[in-house]
Amino acid sequence: MAVLPPDPVFNIRAPDMGPVHSLCFHQDERLLAGTENGTVHLWDLQTNRSAHQLHVGSKAIISLSSTDEVLVTQEKGGITKLWALTNSGYDTRTTIITNHPAFCRNELIQDRGLVVCPKGENEVSVFSLGGGEEALKLSTTGPTQLGSVSCLKSADINGQLYIMTGYESGDLLTWDLRVCKPINQEHLADDCLMAVDYDPYTNRGVCAGPTDKIAVFAYQKPTMEISKKFDITIKNAGINCLKIRADQKVFASAGWDGRIRVFSWKSLRPLAVLTEHKQGGVMDLAYSNGKVSMWNAPIMAAAGMDCQITLWDLYN
Repeated sequence: MAVLPPDPVFNIRAPDMGPVHSLCFHQDERLLAGTENGTVHLWDLQTNRSAHQLHVGSKAIISLSSTDEVLVTQEKGGITKLWALTNSGYDTRTTIITNHPAFCRNELIQDRGLVVCPKGENEVSVFSLGGGEEALKLSTTGPTQLGSVSCLKSADINGQLYIMTGYESGDLLTWDLRVCKPINQEHLADDCLMAVDYDPYTNRGVCAGPTDKIAVFAYQKPTMEISKKFDITIKNAGINCLKIRADQKVFASAGWDGRIRVFSWKSLRPLAVLTEHKQGGVMDLAYSNGKVSMWNAPIMAAAGMDCQITLWDLYN
């Protein structure tokens, strides 16, 4: 007998929220949602009610990330803002103009106090969370066929910080921040890489985009060469987001078809297909770092074009 997929523990809806493009947890008991109309909704997960709304701009908030004291918002079109948490909400600290025309999302490196942003068509810059100063710039030299940068991921490998950049060409580059140069390049997909995640503990990563394939890769140590292992094929093409959970038990994909596919991180076998989002694609996924007190469990949040956020207690 087939095992039915689990139900969400809660569905968050609001008449003024609209489609949701980005999510992040703040200290586990709050969930931030970046919407298509340029507003961030802060949800109190102890009451499951809206606690605050932050009007960022007029364009979609394509990525959100936060520390205990700083919120980073990224608007479609290339504006990143750093917000300071105050007693009354969030106040703008710094605005960073990156002029990135596409949908590549920022990457927060919380323990280093840095945020990595796509800049222009194919550059990447690293900014300080403290004052928004540009600390490093990563730029490919000479003629390339990479196209625009389309996804980012940072990784601390043996104490050294690296940045992975995916491109429209389907190539993945790895940058050594000591020299601000790419140390390798590998063609992992036949189309644009829209999502990438990597787990340094198992030395394994996944990336995907508009196709029906999730590419699995690893690094060959000590040379740090990228080695593509194989592809995972899904039923319907198109992935917006890939997220590996911090406990290395599962990873999940957010699909254009509205499906959230959950896989075992150890075996890479599919565990569940979540079908709660019926209309439009799922745009983002987020995991709480610890237990959310309302459900006494770590929670995965998912959101997309159907104007709702679903909360899940999965395989904990």
